[in-house]
Amino acid sequence: MSKRIYTRAGDDGKTDLLSGDRIDKADPRVETYGTVDELGATLGVAKVHSSHRIAGYIHVVQQKLFVVNAELSINPESLEPDSALRKMSKIEAEDVAYLEKVADELSEELPMLTSFVIPGGTKAAAYLHVCRTVCRRAERRIVDFANLHPVNEELIKYINRLSDLLFVMARYENLQEDN
Repeated sequence: MSKRIYTRAGDDGKTDLLSGDRIDKADPRVETYGTVDELGATLGVAKVHSSHRIAGYIHVVQQKLFVVNAELSINPESLEPDSALRKMSKIEAEDVAYLEKVADELSEELPMLTSFVIPGGTKAAAYLHVCRTVCRRAERRIVDFANLHPVNEELIKYINRLSDLLFVMARYENLQEDN
């Protein structure tokens, strides 16, 4: 087995979906899951600067983003009725509830908001605000894609709730450093 990372399969501007379809790299589906991938990477940067508590939550979210991307990279219309991909994990209401639970727990430790929050403060908080804005962009891409193709409603709720949680996490990290 070769250790090389390149396949040359995308040299023609096309990529393969998990469902086997070969589509253009500029396709809205690729743009959508690419933005979610970007979110996972920016969360990685935030994680290395965050407190142990927040880093743990971020790690759980990063794992769920792989599920989000798997869902987005499957064209259900091209799957056989008995395809194993139909049984693959999906974002569920429990995943959304987890984000709400974490946001509520962290919010209990924060003072009431009395003004707009200017992104910045600690490195962790600043990076979490960048993640929040990438998350909002991912949400816009998903909603736009959902106007063209079916998308799991819980997945849309998950990304929406995630941006709220990232805001709370940024505030929490600043509070830990009195910023």
